[in-house]
Amino acid sequence: MFDDLPPDLARLNALRVWHAMWLERIDRRIAAVRQREAEEEHGRRTRPQDPDWFAELGTGQGQPPTTLHAGGCYLAGRLRRAVDRTEALRLLDAGLPACAACRPDNDLAFLG
Repeated sequence: MFDDLPPDLARLNALRVWHAMWLERIDRRIAAVRQREAEEEHGRRTRPQDPDWFAELGTGQGQPPTTLHAGGCYLAGRLRRAVDRTEALRLLDAGLPACAACRPDNDLAFLG
């Protein structure tokens, strides 16, 4: 069928070694990709669940919260503290603004 391989043993062995090196390299890459995908899947499975509500904190130590968000809100900053339903209602009642995107006040049925 394909007769484009060299006729002598030395060159055939050289080709075999070259292809074996490439197969080893490909196998190492496959193993690395599988490992990375397994780690990502493990991270997805073990990631803690978002809280139902959280307060976005102001920058600087001891700063009061700036906004109340529902869990998973895409507008929230990185500085945050999880709050339960009672504290979320207390914060809203104290005048903390609710996020305009996720509307935690609607979820909490806050009428204030």
